Amino acid sequence: MDRRTFLATGSLAATASVLPGAGTAAQSVRDERLFQRIDFTSDGLGLDPHEYASRLQAMAGRDGFLADNYSLGGEVAKVEQAFARLLGKPAAMFVATGTLANLLAVRRLAGDDRRVLVQAESHLYNDSGDGAQLLGGLNLVPLAPGQATLPLTEVRDWVERSRSGRVRNDVGVVSIETPVRRRDHTAADFGELERVSRYARAEGIRLHLDGARLFALPQHSGQPLQAYTALFDTVYVSLWKHFNAASGAILAGSEDFIDGLSHERRMFGGALPAAWPQLALVEESAARFQVDYAESWRVADALLGILEASGRFRARRLGDGSVRFYLSVAGTDPAGFVQRIRQRGIRMAMPVPGTGEIPMQVNATLLRAAPDDLARRFMDALHA
Repeated sequence: MDRRTFLATGSLAATASVLPGAGTAAQSVRDERLFQRIDFTSDGLGLDPHEYASRLQAMAGRDGFLADNYSLGGEVAKVEQAFARLLGKPAAMFVATGTLANLLAVRRLAGDDRRVLVQAESHLYNDSGDGAQLLGGLNLVPLAPGQATLPLTEVRDWVERSRSGRVRNDVGVVSIETPVRRRDHTAADFGELERVSRYARAEGIRLHLDGARLFALPQHSGQPLQAYTALFDTVYVSLWKHFNAASGAILAGSEDFIDGLSHERRMFGGALPAAWPQLALVEESAARFQVDYAESWRVADALLGILEASGRFRARRLGDGSVRFYLSVAGTDPAGFVQRIRQRGIRMAMPVPGTGEIPMQVNATLLRAAPDDLARRFMDALHA
């Protein structure tokens, strides 16, 4: 089965083989045109509940698929082992959310050195409700406001400042997010990551990577995945953003770091009694991601070439960008255009107020149609 057929059917053929009388049910699902939508709002396939349930049933019916017990063993262990290999780390642990994964990482890495340097634009600093402070007893120091890259100069200045205060308060961890969601998923400069990593290691400072969308970066930077992860002691990646989990994250690091961390996960309420329904689709999605993502961008670039040649559309690509670009539509109300194209099986976000630009996420749903077919739907949606 080729990728386009796989993505369009969503393993419904496999579902039919494991459900009594499922042939009729599968045909009914096909009639509802599930697994056909092109979704420019999602990092992954953007599965709706019906789609996810059918894929889950297919995966759970496979030989060797085993449930976990409070997030230990079974399918959870298989996913942990797979991601440890992909990330080039000796061990990995499933965590219910990325917020908890980041907290567990910086809390354990910090030890007695409670000061943590972070980007001012990072998820850890902005979107975790001061959890590192309230739950971890850490002091987050936000640096480089408005930037995706954390410069070595700012890191060095704060390390020296922390050591020279009247009460010495050493920096224990540097935590870096890339790509940075609050900067339109732009990536930190790889050369600067290398410089910060070398400096921190020389100073005995630990390093954590918030890599929620890390797997997209090799396509854009030319750097292999493990070139990033080798710079850090620990790394977190999201399982639901690219890999079609219902929820969840992976935290990877050394065997010593991961050993016993499941007790801290339980302490913070993160040991799900049954995690397998959350991540049943992950291992298969991860194995395909790099190839499918590269092909998705090939389709996106071909589509944009057709659209821009028409004179009615303009794409704005982001410097150091990753999964996102912006689309402008001429000669029609962009909000109305978004509504009309949704009726043609293409989901898009509403335009940004004040600019009319439409944020567009690239993902494997683009492989469900050829570029010329997609372009035809875009052109048709120009007219009310």
